[in-house]
Amino acid sequence: MPLYLILDLAAVVIPVAFSFDKRLNFYKLYRSLTPSIIIVGFVFVVWDSFFTRMGVWGFNPDYLTGIYILNLPLEEYLFFICVPYAGIFTFHVFKTLLSKFVISEKQLGVIILLPATLLLIAGLYFYDKWYTCVTFIFSSLTLLLAWLVFRKNLSHFILSYLAILIPFFIMNGILTGTFIDGEVVWYNNEENLGVRIFTIPLEDIFYGLTLLLWNVNLTTLFERKPLKK
Repeated sequence: MPLYLILDLAAVVIPVAFSFDKRLNFYKLYRSLTPSIIIVGFVFVVWDSFFTRMGVWGFNPDYLTGIYILNLPLEEYLFFICVPYAGIFTFHVFKTLLSKFVISEKQLGVIILLPATLLLIAGLYFYDKWYTCVTFIFSSLTLLLAWLVFRKNLSHFILSYLAILIPFFIMNGILTGTFIDGEVVWYNNEENLGVRIFTIPLEDIFYGLTLLLWNVNLTTLFERKPLKK
């Protein structure tokens, strides 16, 4: 059963359905979100392909369509389209409909700079674990850059990411073995901390955060006009 494909498509059903809602007009962002998804997706596909070849993680063919491009299944490419689309949509909802619901800059500084510092230290300390090292350092640098350059995005991004964690735990939980026999995506625990939230490696939370934050930042960068408030 192509379970991974089903999960990819399920991630965008609601965002696509409401993309043309008059209160959101999310479709008007297509011109800026498309290059963002392509650019960020390319970086993550290279990263993904490299780690797959190294055996940091891999894929269970029982849950795939069997279509591969290079050494990655089709579903993995779709993941880098569907999940960012849903993430940017959720950010847009918070930015548009919940514009007054914000985090103060003082609180935001603690929320961003403290984790960024801890992630950098942990990434350097666990230099011998590829997934932990690369993910934590990349996440740390992403947060620091966002604080310096894209600070206006951060309040609504953090709030939207907290909301995204609910479907994230469902989707990633299934991918990593919750509710199913085996796993859709398996991980080599020698290359990560071995800390799991249910069946989800801890690193996945920061991997997802980095993927979505880069997409949000580039989408706003490519916009000719600011997101509607």
